[in-house]
Amino acid sequence: MTQQSGPTWLRHVPAARWLAGYRVEWLANDAIAGGTLAAYAIPVSLAYAGLAGLPPQAGIYGYLLGGLGYALLGSSRQLAIGPTSAISLMIAGTVATMADGDAQRYAAIASLAAGMVALLCLIAWLLRLSILVRLISDSILVGFKAGAGLTIAMTQMPSLLGVSGGGHNFFERTALLAGQLGEINSLVFALGIVAILLLVFGERAFPARPVGLAVVALSIVVASAFALPDLGVPATGEVPAGLPSLELPALRLRDVEGIVPLAVGCVLLAYIEGVSAARTFAAKHGYSLDPRQEFLGIGAANLAAALGHGYPVAGGLSQSAVNDKAGARTPLALIFASFTLALCLLFLTGLVANLPKAVLAAVVLTAVYGLIDFPAMVRMWRISRMDFYAAAIALGAVLLLGILQGILLAALASVLMLLARASSPHVAFLGRIPRTRSYSDLARHPENEPLPHVIAFRPEASLLYVNADSVFASVMKRLALTRDIRLVVCDLSASPQIDLAGSRMLHQLHLDLARQGIALRIVGAHGRVRDLLRAEGIGEKVGGLDRLVTLDDLLGGVGR
Repeated sequence: MTQQSGPTWLRHVPAARWLAGYRVEWLANDAIAGGTLAAYAIPVSLAYAGLAGLPPQAGIYGYLLGGLGYALLGSSRQLAIGPTSAISLMIAGTVATMADGDAQRYAAIASLAAGMVALLCLIAWLLRLSILVRLISDSILVGFKAGAGLTIAMTQMPSLLGVSGGGHNFFERTALLAGQLGEINSLVFALGIVAILLLVFGERAFPARPVGLAVVALSIVVASAFALPDLGVPATGEVPAGLPSLELPALRLRDVEGIVPLAVGCVLLAYIEGVSAARTFAAKHGYSLDPRQEFLGIGAANLAAALGHGYPVAGGLSQSAVNDKAGARTPLALIFASFTLALCLLFLTGLVANLPKAVLAAVVLTAVYGLIDFPAMVRMWRISRMDFYAAAIALGAVLLLGILQGILLAALASVLMLLARASSPHVAFLGRIPRTRSYSDLARHPENEPLPHVIAFRPEASLLYVNADSVFASVMKRLALTRDIRLVVCDLSASPQIDLAGSRMLHQLHLDLARQGIALRIVGAHGRVRDLLRAEGIGEKVGGLDRLVTLDDLLGGVGR
């Protein structure tokens, strides 16, 4: 590959690269994918805007403008950008308390949140914080998605049943809904159930077609023909025609308390979900994804959404799968999708007025169904209880506290569980493998031969400040349970790193053993570990740190 010429800043504009190598034969694929994505986006964006408590056009603005921003700076060729269910619910659960019932302020805060997301993405790009993609483990993400799916589903049930609903978390909403079951509007409920059936079976029969748009169009025709709004069926109402005007949000950061935590939660959701989806398609099509560049792509998408009166957007697996199945070859598909949505905003908004809200609820319910993966949690219970508990924490946090607090608590839980695992590493006490001169863990292999008068241990982690005390305690406990010990050997072959706390632990271990007349030796230390231990003066205390000396050498080469 030849080195790219031109200004240095062009390296951070992926659009310059894919446009330079664009092939004419890709144009039809991108155009078809863009039209298909727009057809998918219309019902979903209308539904998610309602979920966020915003006017329906706000969702369309997110797809229209967010896609343009990402096409310029994003590194994925198939990722589709727009409102997502989790971020929409986060906006609904957080902005309402900031707006004090003022609809204009509510919309302004939502747009400001998108602008703040863009700013945080720029800061994260500058600080190279792409490690965020690993901040939340896969197990915690399973629990979070299940909690988000259940919470979102419960917010849509009142619209599906034709009741008022209410409540601040999953359990309150469930209790209130149970008390309103006698008030179900049978016409609304029937319409919603039919829509769900059409969506489910239609997507199975026509997996690459815009089934959602077809169901929405059919429901509009039925609602208009039978005057369903006049019969008490709630409808979307008028959607203003025309393109969004571009201007900075009316509010400033200092005007809204709590906007930063909201934006942080949106960044976590947008980056983790977006990069996870983008990596899936990059692996499928054989190109590399730049995780750091994704901060600029997501940031540009949210800046465009903020300027166009939208709310925070992200890349999602479902819309990206639609884009990919329709044949998208480059981000030009997003530009075609934006152009199609712009035409709809200019000429077709009048058709949406009679769209029943029950149908939008059906669209949301079928879209979030895939978030709830209880079989994965059952599998975790069988295989790894620690991962199951992590998923359960995330699930419970979202159900009790909501999306924003849930994602932040899930991130904190990830870090704490990582520290908990690192703070209590397994310490293998070694025995001789029968008829060999090799050694392995006695706990895993009880048939191994114990070492007379010797304790040989191998910490199976780096020796750091978070676990040094735990390793020391394990060795001293073993020593207290064993009689007539003359030698303790520390095998550091499984410890690639050591810090000063680990070094001090070895100092203390040597001191305690020396008081009992027991020698301490160290084998298997890696180069950098040996350097630090020598600098700390441990080498002379343990008889040297020769990289060639093995445990078998210290034991005198006892025969097989």
